[in-house]
Amino acid sequence: MGGIGKTALAVEAAHRARAEGWFPGGTLFVDLRGYDDDPVTADQAVLALLDALGVRDRDLPPTTERQYDAYRALLAERQDRMLLILDNASDPSQYVPLLPGTDHHRVLITSRDRPDALPVRLIDLETLASDDSVALVARALHDTDERDERPGCEPDALHELADLCGHLPLALQIAVGMLRRRRHRGIDSLVADIRDAGDPTAVLDHGSPGTDLYGRSLVIRPVLETSYRRLPPEQARLLRLLCLAPVAETGTEAIAALADVETEAVLLLLEDLAAAHIVTPVRPSDGTAPDMRWRLHDLVRVFGAGVVAGDARLREEGEAARERVLEFYVRWAAAADRRLRWLPGMAEPERFMDRAQALAWLDRERAGLVAAAGWAQEERFADAGVRLAECLGMYLYWRRYFDDWTAATEAARDATHRAGDLLGEAIAWGNIGLALRGAGRTREAIDAHTRARNLYQAAGDRHLEAGAWNNLGNALRQVGRTEEAIDAHTRARDLHQAAGDRHLEAGAWNNLGNALRQVGRTEEAIDAHTRARNLHQAAGDRHREGRVWNNLGNTLRQMGRTEEAIKAYGKSRDILREFENWYDEGRTLENLAHVHNAAHRPAEARSAYLQAAEAFTRANAPDRAVQARTRAAELPA
Repeated sequence: MGGIGKTALAVEAAHRARAEGWFPGGTLFVDLRGYDDDPVTADQAVLALLDALGVRDRDLPPTTERQYDAYRALLAERQDRMLLILDNASDPSQYVPLLPGTDHHRVLITSRDRPDALPVRLIDLETLASDDSVALVARALHDTDERDERPGCEPDALHELADLCGHLPLALQIAVGMLRRRRHRGIDSLVADIRDAGDPTAVLDHGSPGTDLYGRSLVIRPVLETSYRRLPPEQARLLRLLCLAPVAETGTEAIAALADVETEAVLLLLEDLAAAHIVTPVRPSDGTAPDMRWRLHDLVRVFGAGVVAGDARLREEGEAARERVLEFYVRWAAAADRRLRWLPGMAEPERFMDRAQALAWLDRERAGLVAAAGWAQEERFADAGVRLAECLGMYLYWRRYFDDWTAATEAARDATHRAGDLLGEAIAWGNIGLALRGAGRTREAIDAHTRARNLYQAAGDRHLEAGAWNNLGNALRQVGRTEEAIDAHTRARDLHQAAGDRHLEAGAWNNLGNALRQVGRTEEAIDAHTRARNLHQAAGDRHREGRVWNNLGNTLRQMGRTEEAIKAYGKSRDILREFENWYDEGRTLENLAHVHNAAHRPAEARSAYLQAAEAFTRANAPDRAVQARTRAAELPA
C-alpha cells in the first residue's frame, strides 16, 4: 500500500547490492510518478534512461521507436550487469516497454498494484512488526540526537505511538519528524494529540515536517486519496462500506451482507482491492476456515469513514450497510446460540450441524460480533444490538471472554434503559453480573444481580426473577454469605417449581447443594445434587449433568467417601470432555487430583494435575494452568 516504504527498501537494497559488487555496471533509477495526476509515460522515461546512459542532444534518435531500439542495444552491449529501478508504477504500460531485451540485467519495480498478468516475481510488503516500528522511531531519534532519551523513558507511549501510526513506515517517519520538532516535549504529548483527534492523518499531515530524501511530500491522506480515486465505482463503494465494518478484519460472508452483494461477486471485488494493496487477505493458519477473511489498515479505515462522513448520500448508504451486517450477525449468532443450548426434542437450528461448527464460527467472528453489539449505543441499531448481545452470552461465558461479555452487555443495558424496557434491562444486568463474577469481580456482580432481580419484580416476571435469584445466590456464596445464598437458591427453586420449569429447577437444586455443602449440611447437599442430576438426565441435558457430577464428587469427598467421589469426578470429566468444556473439565481434574492426593496417591494426583493444566490452557485460563502445574511439581516422586 502507499506509504509502506517500497522506494526506501528498493534504494537500500540497491546500495547494498552495489556494495557487494553485484552490479558493476551501475544502477538506473526512474520515478514514474504513477499515482500523480500526470504520470510519467514509458516514452518519457526512456528519454531519461538514455540520458543517464550518455545518449543525448544530437546523439538522441529522432523517433520513439528508434529511441527504444537504442536503449535496448546499449543494455545488450553492456558486459557489466546493471540494476534498473522503475519506481512508483501504477500501470504495466509504464514499465513493460522499458524492460531490457536481455536477462543479463536486473529490474526492480515498485507499485501499489499487483501485475498478476505478468510473469514477474512478486514481493508483497506488509506493515512493520510492532517491535520494528518502535525500533525505527527510537533509532531515528537517537541518530538525530544521541542525547534524546525519550524512547527509553517513555516505552509505553512509544509503543502506543507506533500503534496509532498503524506501523506504517510513512506515518512513523512523519511522527519522528514531529518529535524532532517538539524535542522539549515528551512522546506522550504527540500520542495525546493523535488520540484526542481520533484521526491520526489529521494530526500527522498537519504537523508534517516537509519532504523525504526523494523530494516527496511527507503526507498520508493524499497517498490514500490517490489510491481511492483510481478505483472503479464498484470497488470504491465496497471500500467505503468495508471501512464501516465493526472491526478491521472481516469475513467474506459478512462483507457480502455489508455490501448487499452475492458472495462470489464480492469475492472478486475483494481480490481486485487486494491486487491494489488496499485490503489484505488473511489466510487461516490451519487452512481449515471456510470463509476467507480480509483486513484493512487502520489508517485506510479512518480515511474511508471520513469520506462517508463528508457526504449525506454516502452516510445513508453506510448506515443501511451497517444495518445489513448487524442483521447478518444477529441471524447466525442466534443460530449458533441455539445450537449451544440445544437439547433432545428441540427444533434443529439452521446452518450449524453440531456444537463444534457453532463454536468455530463464533470464534472466527468474535471480534466483529462484540463490536457490532456495541452499536446498541446508537438509536438506529439499538434493538438489533441488544438481540446480538443476548445471543453471545452462552458463547462468551463458555470461552471465558468476560471483558467482551461485559462490554457487549453494558451497551445493551444502556440501550434498554433509554427505551424504558424493564425486561430487557433486567436481562442485561443479569448478564453483566455473570460476566463480572466470571472475571472475579464478585461484589460488583452481586449488585448487578440484585438490580436484575428488582427489575424482574417490577416487571412482574416471576419466571425470570427466579433465574436472578439463582445467579445472586452463586455470587453471595462466592463471597462467603452462604446463608443468604441458601435462601436465594431456595427462592429460585420454588419459583421454578411453581412455573413447572424442571430444567431450570435442576440448576437451582445444584447450586443449592453447593451452598449446603459449604455450611456442612452434606446429607442435604447430596440429596440436592442427586435431584439436580436426575432432572438433567430426564431432560437429556448431558452437559449440565456433567457439572452436577463434579459438585456431587465435591460433597462426597468432603464426607470422606473417597472412592465414590473418584467415580463421580470420572463421570464429570468424561461428559465435560465430550462437550469440550475445558474450563470445567480442568476444575474437575483438579478436584480429582485433590482427592488422590488426600488418599496418598501422588502418581495419580500428579497425572490429574497435569491433565487439569492442559485443560485450563485450552480454556484460556493460563493462571489456573500454572497453578495446576505447580501443584503437580510439588508432589513427591
